This record gives sequence, C-alpha cells and structure tokens, in this order.
Amino acid sequence: MEGRIFNSTFFISQKMDTPKFYAVIVAGGSGTRMQTTTPKQFLLLKGIPVLMHTILKFANNKYQPKIILVLAQEHLAIWANLVEQFSFKTEITVISGGKERFHSVKNSLSFIPENAIVAIHDGVRPLLSDNLISTSYQIALEKNNAVCAIPSKDSVRILDNEFGSKMLPRQQVFLIQTPQVFNSNQLKKAYSQEFQPDFTDDASVVQHAGFTINLISGEANNIKITHPIDLQIAEIVL
Repeated sequence: MEGRIFNSTFFISQKMDTPKFYAVIVAGGSGTRMQTTTPKQFLLLKGIPVLMHTILKFANNKYQPKIILVLAQEHLAIWANLVEQFSFKTEITVISGGKERFHSVKNSLSFIPENAIVAIHDGVRPLLSDNLISTSYQIALEKNNAVCAIPSKDSVRILDNEFGSKMLPRQQVFLIQTPQVFNSNQLKKAYSQEFQPDFTDDASVVQHAGFTINLISGEANNIKITHPIDLQIAEIVL
C-alpha cells in the first residue's frame, strides 16, 4: 500500500511540474508599407485574414498553447468584426498593446505564469511550419530559449565612419525570425528592464538581461508580410 501511495504522489508531482505552453501573437502594425489603409494583419490571404492563418498554426500544434493576441487599441473593434464575419471560433485571449513592440510583449506577461514556455510570434508570419513550432517549443524546454534564424544568402556590409562601409563575413550573419520561444522566467526578468531603442526583438531584450540566446534553424518560407509582393508570395506558397 505504501508503495502505491508513493507512486501516485510522484505521478501527481510530475504532472504539476509540467510547463504550460503559450503563444503570444503580436499584431500591432499599421501596414503603411503595404500601401493600403487596411492593416496588413487583416488583409485577406486565401480567403481569410492573414492573422487568422497565423493563429491557426499555433492552435493546431500538438503543444496546444494558450494563445494571447496583442492588438493596437484602435484595432480591437476591427478584429471583433472579423471574428464575427468569418465565424472564427478559436479560443484566444485578446489584449491591447503598447507604444512599442517591447511594451506589447510586456503587457502579455501578466497573463502568463512562472515557468511556462512562451512562443512570441509576428502576426504577419503565417507561413511557418508545424514542425518549426514544435521544434522551437522542444528546444526551449531543454535550453530555456530557442530563436529561429536563417543564414544570410547575400553579402553583408555595415556603415563605418572611417571606411564608409565595411564587409562582414557572411557565414557569421543570420537573419532573425519568429517564433522566439522562452521560459517565462527569463522573459519576466528581461522585461522588467527599461525600454531601449536597440531592443528590436525579444532575443535582444533577453540577451541584454544576461541570458545566452540559442539560435535554431528557421525556414526560408517563414517570411514576414510587409510589402505587397510578400502577400503575393504567400498566396503562391499556400
């Protein structure tokens, strides 16, 4: 009898310690570079808004993350209308963002518990694969974070005051994508910092807090829809 009680207690303890999974979809852009009055995340792609494609990728993943959608305050009504128009039934939590992407992500963290595994993803990257999501979660489970990146195909130069510009070794240059997945303890500590202009993504915030960033292989198709041509490419890929 004692052995059975011990085994049962051990099982319950293990279950309680299992991290919960979350996906924070950041979609606060205005879409000015798309040359349209409709924000890019709400443009139609294969008959439904881009943002719905992105949400469904996470909703259908085996890790079944709880989804938090971060929108600009002025876009909340637009989204509510789209949900009704397209009978979008996926369960998500919708919150308003802040002035910068940094503040939008920070707002989401109050909805996430300690020691959860959190994917932060651009709402206008709808082409990522299910495998990339799963791999990102799994590596973050093992190493506390995982940031998708692809090697640069082009030669790269940076501006230099002395030489005008200076070459960088291409093999050392990676283009960063999302999802960027972290243990929520890292995120909460990182986002307790004050905002800085060079915080261009979550990895830069987390690294500035003293954590090592683990890069993993991203995907060439995982493009960010920013310009009109990107929407056409997405149509072809899908």
